[in-house]
Amino acid sequence: MAARRRVLASIAAAAGLAVMTAGCAGAGGGSTSSSGESGGGGDRSINVIMVNNPQMEDLQKLTADNFTAETGITVNYTVLPENDVRDSIQTDFSSQAGQYDVATISNYETPFFSKNGWIANLDDYVAEDSDFDQDDILGPIADGLKGEDGSQYAQPFYGESSFLMYRTDVFEQAGLTMPEKPTWDEVAQLAAQVDGAQPGMKGICLRGQSGWGQVFAPLTTVVNTFGGTWFDEDWNAQVNAPPFVEATQFYVDLVQQHGEPDAANAGFTECLNAMTQGGVAMWYDATSAAGSLEADGSPVQGKVGYVPAPVRDTASSGWLYSWAFAIQEASQKKDDAWEFISWASSKEYEELVGEQIGWSSVPAGKRSSTYENPDYQASAQAFYEATENAISSADPNNPGVQPRPAPGIQFVAIPEFAGMATQVSQGVSAAIAGQQTVQQALDAGQPLAQAAADANK
Repeated sequence: MAARRRVLASIAAAAGLAVMTAGCAGAGGGSTSSSGESGGGGDRSINVIMVNNPQMEDLQKLTADNFTAETGITVNYTVLPENDVRDSIQTDFSSQAGQYDVATISNYETPFFSKNGWIANLDDYVAEDSDFDQDDILGPIADGLKGEDGSQYAQPFYGESSFLMYRTDVFEQAGLTMPEKPTWDEVAQLAAQVDGAQPGMKGICLRGQSGWGQVFAPLTTVVNTFGGTWFDEDWNAQVNAPPFVEATQFYVDLVQQHGEPDAANAGFTECLNAMTQGGVAMWYDATSAAGSLEADGSPVQGKVGYVPAPVRDTASSGWLYSWAFAIQEASQKKDDAWEFISWASSKEYEELVGEQIGWSSVPAGKRSSTYENPDYQASAQAFYEATENAISSADPNNPGVQPRPAPGIQFVAIPEFAGMATQVSQGVSAAIAGQQTVQQALDAGQPLAQAAADANK
């Protein structure tokens, strides 16, 4: 791949392509930027639409002086908040309008985007690009970005799972020991014991905010390990079946009794703040949170322990999520689009981030080599092993105790899931707030889930 890029750079230089400084435009909802401009409006450019998180902002900063300078390919970025970017990508890719060559999608969208023929099969590119090292991609991450035909349709930018974070100093002071592999029943007991261990401290933080990616991210993993599922293998909805109800009741009881204040409105950000500021002793959430807890200046740096996601009836229960890059099938610039993806998803790019921005900012969670890198290990000493183990043990095809009709751990990879689960989540959040019972919430959710299932039969 490196040799191929040098050839491309030589061709670009011979063609007189000039690389300019990156620029940004836009405000509020998002921004657009270009990695460079060719003086005569040359055709070696691609359009990339992506979510506006910090890792992607770093990518923008590094593109012009590295990727464009090396290949001569200008990258025109459109950067939007998550909800907006999903809508824009869905619109452009479903119509095959071809406005964007590359987009950030996740392991949620990949299965049905590929099934619908909206994104390009990447197998030939992978086979021809030995420097990319597909075998270095963590198995569960790679598998989540495949289609039903087993082909690779997207490549990861970063990945995450979930684990349980806890205050080691608080547990020590209370004379408590966190099991190496806790069960949810043990976690509930510990939450009761550390509730009030320090002034204003609650036992645990669990997301309660409505949304398929808020309360149902952690809650669905609890449902899985309690023996429940959104759908059985024949697409029969199971939302008000006993295991789903039991898991949800357990979750609601735990957060009501020992969770953060105003839990019905607490999402990832609120729990992160609560954990960082000493408001809770435990937190079950994304592995990506550890970087913030261990960042320089964090009040809890060096005071947090990390153990696997709690279980009951399954061997593991951590979720799996990745932001990844895919090529629109309608793109007329697939070769250049692959050049970009192979760079952004590469070991080379991670090393670039580590050297120029800092190893704590590396978009990790996707490559085995990252977790063998001494520089990254030093930066992420407290949590890198726990993160890698969580991702490696995640199984998006078999996350529970029964066969599933579609992949996914904290979601079900069908187009209808996001809207349906968000509606059901509103009832669960209301139950957390004490406005209705869990049974009422899930009875109301059952026909919504069945309608989503019927669309896939």
